Amino acid sequence: MRKYFGTDGIRGRVGEGAITPEFILKLGWAAGKVFKDQGKKIVIGKDTRISGYMFESALEAGIVAAGVDVRLVGPMPTPAIAYLTRTFRASAGIVISASHNPHTDNGFKFFSPEGTKLSDEVEELIEYYLDQPLEVVESNLIGRAKRIDDAAGRYIEYCKGTLPIGLQLSGLKLVVDCADGATYHVAPRVFNELGADVIPLGISPDGLNINEHSGATKPELLQQRVLAEKADMGIALDGDGDRLILVDKLGRVRDGDDVLFIIATHLMKTGRFSGGVVGTLMSNFGLELAFSKEGIGFSRAAVGDRYVNEKLTQHGWSLGGEPSGHIVCRSITTTGDGIVAALQVLQAMVEEGKGLDELLVGLTKFPQKLKNIRVKKRFEPTDVPALQKAIAVANEKLNGLGRVLLRASGTEPLIRVMVEGRDSDVVDELIEYLVNEVEAAVGLEG
Repeated sequence: MRKYFGTDGIRGRVGEGAITPEFILKLGWAAGKVFKDQGKKIVIGKDTRISGYMFESALEAGIVAAGVDVRLVGPMPTPAIAYLTRTFRASAGIVISASHNPHTDNGFKFFSPEGTKLSDEVEELIEYYLDQPLEVVESNLIGRAKRIDDAAGRYIEYCKGTLPIGLQLSGLKLVVDCADGATYHVAPRVFNELGADVIPLGISPDGLNINEHSGATKPELLQQRVLAEKADMGIALDGDGDRLILVDKLGRVRDGDDVLFIIATHLMKTGRFSGGVVGTLMSNFGLELAFSKEGIGFSRAAVGDRYVNEKLTQHGWSLGGEPSGHIVCRSITTTGDGIVAALQVLQAMVEEGKGLDELLVGLTKFPQKLKNIRVKKRFEPTDVPALQKAIAVANEKLNGLGRVLLRASGTEPLIRVMVEGRDSDVVDELIEYLVNEVEAAVGLEG
């Protein structure tokens, strides 16, 4: 078990645990020690939360103290750092972000020189150095920091280049919600420069409003605006731009499962698909059935885009993702990218001449309910006998026509409870039963 790293880097409440300037200074130094032999340059990006400035300085100081140079790109989406790490031939990339969490949290995501998430072994090596005394290199060996001014433009051109030459979005009206996060100065420009009529939302970050009232986890404002503007589609990104949730012209929210279905079936229709699709334990069973009917293979990974990537590598496949909106198109990029995934959906709409709702014909989801329970201390529900019994009772009630999943979040102090089945009434009954059992088994935060 790793001491600090979760399913997607290190994350927590600002000022508590590992999320302090003192710790992050040491984290930068430890990362510098690990990546020093692979090159002499680490790219640092961040989202728009106010604590990012504090942590950027601490991280930079630690890295240069280890004798490694720093390239600062400012507020940029997480997938942009994966791309820039590759193009700058850097030894690593680090994103200061707590993704979809509120501004009171922050975190640190790492990328390898290839733009992929780190392996467990590399994360464990960083943790090893975190427990060692910090030693500054000789003064003449201290790293240098440099700010990259054209990072946003580089990433915008990269995103636009993921569509075929000549494909335009002219005639499409899009509402683009940036969650007052890292995509605020990037996403609207991408879609606008490709010809779409763009109505932007969430593009006024003040350091405190990231993910507050908009974005992939709060699509209600986007739904209202799509209907009011009579838009063709709404695009919701999260605070660091690696998640995508869509809203169709009728105001209905479409999640990562819907996105996977559209991209995979379009690639199949155009003869550009091979292999299968990787989902997660949270992927709707209806998606699995739909892929089976289309002759598309489907495999489930543990929750987290790093595990989706691992499974894709294992199978040699190129498309995977999560219902939460992390979509990985490995033939195009190395990590979840909300803008790139949205462009793949738009390509399908343009090439097939169909709306978002029409592209989803053939996908019928099972009723599914998900509830999050905040806890004081992270634990695995399957280790609690009372909850093991509750899971068994729920599975017996479903009688083989559904699924139950209780798991600890890898990024927040939450227990996630999911029930899926053919009968929506049974699903509603069991989600309440399991939530009550979890609340009875643990002490909740006030």
